[in-house]
Amino acid sequence: MDDLSPTALTTLRLRVGDGHELYVETIGAADGIPAVYLHGGPGSGCQPAHRQLFDPSRFRAVLFDQRGAGRSTPARSREANTTAHLIADMEQIREHFGFERWLVVGGSWGATLALAYAEAHPERVLGIVLRATFLGTRTELDWAFGTGLSTFYPALYEDFLSLLTPEERRAPVDSYFRRILDPDVAVHGPAARAYGDTERILSEVRPATTRLDFSPSSRIPATALMEAHYFSHDSFMAPDQLMANAHRLAGIRGIIVQGRYDLLCPPRTAHALAAIWTDAEVRVVDTAGHSLSDPGITEAVTAAIRSFAG
Repeated sequence: MDDLSPTALTTLRLRVGDGHELYVETIGAADGIPAVYLHGGPGSGCQPAHRQLFDPSRFRAVLFDQRGAGRSTPARSREANTTAHLIADMEQIREHFGFERWLVVGGSWGATLALAYAEAHPERVLGIVLRATFLGTRTELDWAFGTGLSTFYPALYEDFLSLLTPEERRAPVDSYFRRILDPDVAVHGPAARAYGDTERILSEVRPATTRLDFSPSSRIPATALMEAHYFSHDSFMAPDQLMANAHRLAGIRGIIVQGRYDLLCPPRTAHALAAIWTDAEVRVVDTAGHSLSDPGITEAVTAAIRSFAG
């Protein structure tokens, strides 16, 4: 637990209030550059592959499962679980480790949280590395699961709508969130699976399948529940909050890694942000979509993080 050699992995559980206890892990040298990694979803949890983004001889990286996600408890809890709570949790974690400032890294929803945190606490940020910039807005969701989905996967779009009544199809994203948050498993189960599978297909540059499988299954993706909770409340932020407050990022160096064919977080969002946040540069990976595992994305994110150790 106290071994802080460059290859050591340490884990702990941190009580942050409201009945929540977070799973937190660190990798790297005790005197390394402080960094924090923010996973996506919301609701997915950090993974071993995320540790590998950081050179353990140069960084001391903190990874944690956000409230209700992964190994944090209570599992899947939506009580006292908002963006403001997650920002406060990050401050508790930073203070626990005694970091004055740290490098903030996140992708997709992790990018949303990274920006929200940096805009709230710019004095605590050494730099920012984003992948697949998402601003947490309904406009982005409506495009991804509406215009984008119907344009690039029209048959999948028909599958996606087929679970809904004609009335519900007038606002399919809202209808899915209502179904996913319904306490009846007969209602939320099929909706969560269909939503999660659609999101997975959109996230991959070469998905193994492009149609939904409606056969009975007990698997209910955790991210669908947490996304419905957050996104039905506009990510618990004011309209266009992150763009409106992007001026608070002035003076903070940023690198935005963007897949050319990202259908969930298209390039226009990253470029719009960089037009206001002029200390950031956009690095486009022409062979990739949304996923961290897409060709070239992991390498680009690793190189972006490494550049802050110069």
